[in-house]
Amino acid sequence: MKLQEALDELRKQKERKFDQTVDLIVNLKGIDIRKDNVNFIAVTPNKVKDKKVCGFLTAKNDLVKTITKPDFQRYGKDKAALRKLIKDYDFFIAHASLMPAVATNFGKALGPAGKMPSPQMGIITQETPEVIKPLLERISRSVKIRAKEPSIKIPVGKTSMEDKDILENINSVYAALVNALPTKKENVRKVLLKFTMSKPLGVEI
Repeated sequence: MKLQEALDELRKQKERKFDQTVDLIVNLKGIDIRKDNVNFIAVTPNKVKDKKVCGFLTAKNDLVKTITKPDFQRYGKDKAALRKLIKDYDFFIAHASLMPAVATNFGKALGPAGKMPSPQMGIITQETPEVIKPLLERISRSVKIRAKEPSIKIPVGKTSMEDKDILENINSVYAALVNALPTKKENVRKVLLKFTMSKPLGVEI
């Protein structure tokens, strides 16, 4: 069914006491997850949820939770604190000069979690508000897309959002994903839409 029809159907279901996430599920075909690395960040037109951001920076910054170089070793030794840090924050940014030290002290934990600062979204050369504020705005509208298996579930909205904003996010994320696939739409087997507590509905995009 069409996207709007699917949204209408999903909204008819029993209301929940929390703001459900709207998930886009894309099932893939003809792709080797180990060889065809599908791992990138898409920026949506509309914010899906607030993101908690932590920065590995050269000096304390009022705009983000900051970890400066003298604190790096503490996290390297305290595994519990490191696990909590990774659980508590959605995104990590870093000053370029600190990246070797970030990789040494945090890489083994941030890498598998898909949260290492990247040139695409997170490595900066200046720590001014003029640089950090626009970056935080982009991060607030970003969605990480990482294929660990031939089915990718991507949060594209909340049930509290207007349909038009959800639809804009779906179309934007789907286009970005298709563009990242080796043979584009030929790698898409099926597309589904669901709310957190609903069954998925097949859709056409």
